[in-house]
Amino acid sequence: MAHHTVRSGYQSFVERINRFPQGAAPTPTLFKILQLLMSEQEARYVSLLPIRSFGISTAAAAWHVPETEARSILDTLASRGIILDTENPHGVMEYSLPPPMAGFFEFSLMRIRGDIDQKVLSELYYQYMNVEDDFIKGLFCDGETRLGRTFVYEPAVQETLSLHILDHEKVSEVIGTATHRAVGVCYCRHKMSHLGKACDAPTDICMTFNNTAESLIRHNIARSVDVSECTDLLHQAYDRNLVQFGENVRESVNFICNCCGCCCEAMLAAKRFAFLHPVHTTNYLPVVMDDQCTGCAKCIDVCPVEAMGLVNANDPLRRKRKKAQVREDVCLGCGLCVKVCSKEAMTLKKRTNRVITPLNSAHKAVVMAIERGMLQHLIYDNRMLWNHRAMAAVLGVILSLPPIKQVMATQQIKSRYMEWLVRRANVT
Repeated sequence: MAHHTVRSGYQSFVERINRFPQGAAPTPTLFKILQLLMSEQEARYVSLLPIRSFGISTAAAAWHVPETEARSILDTLASRGIILDTENPHGVMEYSLPPPMAGFFEFSLMRIRGDIDQKVLSELYYQYMNVEDDFIKGLFCDGETRLGRTFVYEPAVQETLSLHILDHEKVSEVIGTATHRAVGVCYCRHKMSHLGKACDAPTDICMTFNNTAESLIRHNIARSVDVSECTDLLHQAYDRNLVQFGENVRESVNFICNCCGCCCEAMLAAKRFAFLHPVHTTNYLPVVMDDQCTGCAKCIDVCPVEAMGLVNANDPLRRKRKKAQVREDVCLGCGLCVKVCSKEAMTLKKRTNRVITPLNSAHKAVVMAIERGMLQHLIYDNRMLWNHRAMAAVLGVILSLPPIKQVMATQQIKSRYMEWLVRRANVT
């Protein structure tokens, strides 16, 4: 009976987040994780909150407590990264519930803290994400629109392509235009360090931006950095051949991780579930110039997702000569292979089909909800959509279509009409 009582608040919390596109598989391991991160009462409180931004009065009404008490609870939750708090343009604090990833899972290990056992937590995370498959498959493989996308190694985009690279494809542009920038401990390598599996890549290099960074800075979960320091850290990541993996949006990117192939969840997922394409690629692909490639295998060693290999060069003068070959169906287009090629035998080309990136987090959430058959939850919870009847009506029609028609509609909506509706909703 006691076990049932302890679990009930957590069960409500899990049911809450699983009504939205990015949920969490309700395994026994997850409940152990949640019991480390929050109390049963805190889990119950969070389960009653909207998934989108809300004010203190909304929380107070949901919890049936005075606003002063609601503020105290919200501040406590924000101090541990369970929720995010942001000051709106009118100086009023607004709150939002982040997803598990990239969200409150990472925030729990983005700093060294003594209020929870981070070693035990890391072991549970490893079990949940690296041994059990349900959460990672749901996170990276459900639907067509992914949580994150790869950024290209900018110096590898030669002059012939520099006119074609868009601002949202550049990490330097994200850094330069963000309202806030923060750096914390890399969740992935921190987790692996407690299991004795971490590589020697830098750990103080996990970047957050804009509203997420503002909240994490406020509660000392991450430290504030300026454009110069953030750019220096990016170049450190370049020097260590780390891949930039960030939020799959064009505007107001909230996170960019500097990933290694051995520790980072996104790269591990890309290797484990390559056939499901769990990570959005860049708009570029490497090209091997056969006459210049010596088969040195540097590109193979640096590739984080094992997309490079060696094949016979079919050289009649040197029958044993090898050359590099790209597995285009696996390649992320990060450009690291081009970076490490000392013979200048590799270059980048544009992909035939440009990768579609959602406009912003609202656009991404709606599209992911459509693809996962969960749009009704988003409409009834998201106040932005309540205020835009046209969007709700259009999306309601899409839900009523046969599955094959939904897919066809989604392709059009993602690229054109949905973007227009989201922009309208953001200004009304």
